[in-house]
Amino acid sequence: MEVSSSPLHRSLQVFAVFQWVFSFLGLALLCLVVLVLASLGRAWTLVVLYLAWLYRDRHTPRMGGRRSAWVRNWAVWRYFRDYFPITLVKTAELDPSQNYLFGFHPHGVLVVGAFSNFCTEATGFSRLFPGLKSHLLMLPCWFQVPLFRDYIMTSGLVSSDKASASYLLSHPEGGQVAVLAVGGPLEALEAKPGTVSLRLRNQKGFIKLSLEHGVSLVPVFSFGENELFHQYPNPPGSWVRRVQEALQGMLSVALPLFHGRLGLLIPFRVPIHTVVGAPIPVQRSPMPTREQVDQLHKLYVERLIQLFEEHKTRYGVPADQHLILT
Repeated sequence: MEVSSSPLHRSLQVFAVFQWVFSFLGLALLCLVVLVLASLGRAWTLVVLYLAWLYRDRHTPRMGGRRSAWVRNWAVWRYFRDYFPITLVKTAELDPSQNYLFGFHPHGVLVVGAFSNFCTEATGFSRLFPGLKSHLLMLPCWFQVPLFRDYIMTSGLVSSDKASASYLLSHPEGGQVAVLAVGGPLEALEAKPGTVSLRLRNQKGFIKLSLEHGVSLVPVFSFGENELFHQYPNPPGSWVRRVQEALQGMLSVALPLFHGRLGLLIPFRVPIHTVVGAPIPVQRSPMPTREQVDQLHKLYVERLIQLFEEHKTRYGVPADQHLILT
């Protein structure tokens, strides 16, 4: 993939990343402000009609969302991809007649790799995996924000609650991919350059879900994800970490104190290589036992470690660096 280095293209790349970071951190608030201001003016009738429609549409984020091929193919996402750049790597064929549960690692600060690869077509997901539709699972609280929830659903984002994932994984005709950042928001607090710490040891809900639906698990590792931002020191037990963990418990979202280029929120230009591993076949068990969950979890961890070890030196990770599971 050749990336233009002309000043115009580099400027467009920075703009693409800036608008995405703003969408991630500030667009929800802006949508609320717009809605309130509109309700106080002459457009209040439109607001009432929208809210009435919103009530009827409230279950959509849990029923596959509302993907838009047009939005997923916007040119801005190609500039976003080229800024880093980001590459999606396929290692095995996936049957489009089946549903899959992708486990994405690591979470990173802003799950950049997961968004670019599974919420846009910039890296060619549909070309690499024809017949499959990817849906990135996102915290349910974001789908409570009017207007904002409609925008993020166009990229394939859906609610991360169990009902939402189950809807995708039980699709009778197959072809659905639920992508879960397994480490969750707390793993974002560990996303620092030179480290690969995963919250995986006790994360077993997604394992149980795959057993209940009999869908294959697919480990995914995104090399470079933790290199995009620097964080204020927050070692476990420090007052900073205690405050962050307390706020995460109250707000459901993590609040890492991070910065990127020139002290701003623009990430560093670091290549991201998102490697999709081979599927792990799972036999359906509507009521899985704890032993079944533990056995599949152990196998999943082994396959993830294997995926990391096989590709790490190719993508800039020192040979003596290994995954840290917490």
